[in-house]
Amino acid sequence: MKVADYVWPVIGVSAAVFSGWLLFREIRTLSVEDLLDSFRAIDGLHWLLSGLSALVAYLALAAYDGLALRHLGRVLPWPYVAVTSFTTYALSHNIGASVFSGAMVRYRAYTARGLTGPEVGILVAFCSITFFIGIAVLTAAVLLLAPDIVARISPEADASVAIPAALLILALLGAYVLASLLHLRPLHLGPVRIVYPRPPIVALQFLVAPIEVIAAAAIIYFALPAEANPGFIVVLGIFVASFSAALLSHAPGGLGILELFFVLGLSEIPEADVLAALLIFRAFYLLIPFAISIGVVLIFERNQLKAVQAGRSG
Repeated sequence: MKVADYVWPVIGVSAAVFSGWLLFREIRTLSVEDLLDSFRAIDGLHWLLSGLSALVAYLALAAYDGLALRHLGRVLPWPYVAVTSFTTYALSHNIGASVFSGAMVRYRAYTARGLTGPEVGILVAFCSITFFIGIAVLTAAVLLLAPDIVARISPEADASVAIPAALLILALLGAYVLASLLHLRPLHLGPVRIVYPRPPIVALQFLVAPIEVIAAAAIIYFALPAEANPGFIVVLGIFVASFSAALLSHAPGGLGILELFFVLGLSEIPEADVLAALLIFRAFYLLIPFAISIGVVLIFERNQLKAVQAGRSG
């Protein structure tokens, strides 16, 4: 392996360790009993709502792949697409894109159904753009609706930058929409032909992407206590900031980073309650899907091996 292959894993682990150290400084007085009491205080309805939110989030992620295939003019069975998307995100969210790229899972799954390598590359890029559209739309919305969120995330920041930042984000999103409406000429990068999505597909990107992020944030929101809860907009804003930072850091599962952002950003809520909500998020959005996805990969590879052996014997 080249030295460059180790760069992002080292950065990711370093970010997780540093964030964990900062988090420890904030919660070092917290006891295990406090955390258990916080779990006991969450009623069955809110456990159910958090679980349903995770399901909605993964259904929206499956729609990313569905839209990408529609953009490519490809039709595959929806269950196959949903399982592929679920496995891709469950693995990459936990392990980190720098270590085990979701592109690898998609390549194995979609080339087995007839897609070419360049088509899979376009699909991966399309899904990434869709995700960033969701992050951008919600970032702008939160900054406009609750500009004071800036102080929660960074106390040194000036809240007056919130509105201009939101308007800049909206302008960039508007440019993306305009490019689609104007049918700009495709870009050619070697064998890959990149075409702007058609307006109906862009409209669906702007619908589906925010749903996924909202549903993921709702897992945490429903697990938080009603007392002193600052409201969903604030929870959503902290989630968008923390999840974005976790992705940029390449820390596996955003370990330590999500916790640090939420403990600092929700200072009015007891730390034990915040950490309990984040553990529920990790269970529903990360760990349970991760365990299922490993089984899916093993079954897929076993079936592929059987198919190869059957072809040789035939």
